[in-house]
Amino acid sequence: MTRKLLLPFLLLGALIGQAQVPGYEIQVTLKPFKDQYVYLGHYFGKTYPIVDSVKLDANSKGVFRGDKSLPGGIYLIGYPAKNQFFEILIDKQQRFSVVADTAMVAQTIGFVNSPDNIAFLNYQQKMRDFGTRIRTLQEQIQSGRPDSNQLRNQLAKIDREMNQYRKVLIDSSGETLLGALMKAMREPELPASLKKPTTAADSLVAYRYYKENYWEGVNFWDGRLAYTPFFEDKVERYFKQLVSPDADSVIFEIDNMMAFAQINSEMSRLLLIKFLNRYLTQQYMWEDAVLVHLYEKYIANKTYPWLEEKGRKLVQDRAYSLMANILKSPAAEVELPDAGGTTRSLYALSAEYTLVIFWDPTCGHCKETLPRIDSIYQKKWSKQSVGIYSIAKETEGDQKMWTDFIEQNQLEQWTHVYYSKNTEKQRIENGIPGYSQLFDVQSFPTLYLLDREKKIIAKKLTFQQMDEIMDSQRADKK
Repeated sequence: MTRKLLLPFLLLGALIGQAQVPGYEIQVTLKPFKDQYVYLGHYFGKTYPIVDSVKLDANSKGVFRGDKSLPGGIYLIGYPAKNQFFEILIDKQQRFSVVADTAMVAQTIGFVNSPDNIAFLNYQQKMRDFGTRIRTLQEQIQSGRPDSNQLRNQLAKIDREMNQYRKVLIDSSGETLLGALMKAMREPELPASLKKPTTAADSLVAYRYYKENYWEGVNFWDGRLAYTPFFEDKVERYFKQLVSPDADSVIFEIDNMMAFAQINSEMSRLLLIKFLNRYLTQQYMWEDAVLVHLYEKYIANKTYPWLEEKGRKLVQDRAYSLMANILKSPAAEVELPDAGGTTRSLYALSAEYTLVIFWDPTCGHCKETLPRIDSIYQKKWSKQSVGIYSIAKETEGDQKMWTDFIEQNQLEQWTHVYYSKNTEKQRIENGIPGYSQLFDVQSFPTLYLLDREKKIIAKKLTFQQMDEIMDSQRADKK
């Protein structure tokens, strides 16, 4: 009986002995600092949060220690003044020692019981060696040496050596942090047949190949990548260079990334913060749909420990301001009185194109811009079935200022309506969004261009840009 029980007991003891001990303990010797605090931080996108600190003793020694294991990633050991730091890797092995002299960190840094960091050091040294050889050859070429072609061939050979070194390192690193970092930093290498495309079709094939292989080996559920200085930039380059600039394409890519990232809270947090920050302020008109989608799918019915109520409200308010005026969607109906008190409907205005103008009779820029709009209207738009629906928003002025301006500038051919403070107040009190919210009016004048069915073609552009859009659309129809 004893023999039968002994084997399971020994196996259990061995398994316990091999199990990862929770928490972290990183012994630091950082010369020449004594009796001063040093800091442990990490990358998170473009930020550097500090997670621990320790006061070094008279021998420049200290220990970062915690009961809870740290998420894997690239960490920073910061100097007492917090103005400099050096990088270390932290992954599964979180009990190790690091020794360095800040006068020559690269030459003096050493690790004990940290295979990840030793491998990282070897990689950095190898890259420095490659860099030195490359710079030497480049300087010789720039000096005008007659054997420059031979030197360029040597450069190409070093480049191949460097790529081969990285490939071997990736293949041999498995699921280690260094392996994950190398895969994420790797750029797709085009096949020789695609490196010099000669036709548009060849360029398209090269583009597709590059895009399809851009994320090769990268796992969006690997939270360690969130704790790096480069992953967010890689995401940014992908959207700038490889994703079609339209709402449907961007939303598809975001949802695809978030579907994998949601497995890891840190990666999910990094990406969602990045996307929200990027689309809270739209650079292009079509990006309104992206922010509304982000709010509806990832914010409206979800809570996150890192998202405070103030931040949630900021996203919510911005999304609400955009929901009723998303590009290509029907504009909200507007029904307001003209100078004679007759209600005039936006949708009753029959025209191939309708320019909606929100303006303020006390706004100096509006007083300058509206006569210029009328000039192009008289010369061109009135003959092209373009209607103007002009909404004067009451602020500090009164109706007489409004009617006087219309009369003085002979704007009678437009449809003019007046949006009083009282009207907006009544709508809001009755739970009806004000027109300022429905059209996201944040400054004056605000212009919208609608098609015959009153769908939004363009918004918040200058009247000159609106004119160019109409010309372009007419040309496309021919």
